[in-house]
Amino acid sequence: MPVDKDTVKRVAHLARIAVSDAEAETLQADLNAILGFVEKLDEIDVTDVEPMTSAIGMSMKMRADTVTDGDQAAKVVANAPAGSDHFFVVPKVVE
Repeated sequence: MPVDKDTVKRVAHLARIAVSDAEAETLQADLNAILGFVEKLDEIDVTDVEPMTSAIGMSMKMRADTVTDGDQAAKVVANAPAGSDHFFVVPKVVE
């Protein structure tokens, strides 16, 4: 689907980018080249290719789900400018 000059101007307006007529012609050629490349990608047969998140096979590093340092609320709130009953006290922002 080729992009015309009016479409380039409309996209530039939506992106809040000032584009002159000369720049619009250059961008039109660039966008058409990009879209032509994307159309070539549609020709590739990917029926037997599994979806992947990376080009390199990886596995997630997992750690044991164990409690290490618990019951530290008093130490955490100790550095706060204001605290009450193990909670941070902040100014009211909604009236």
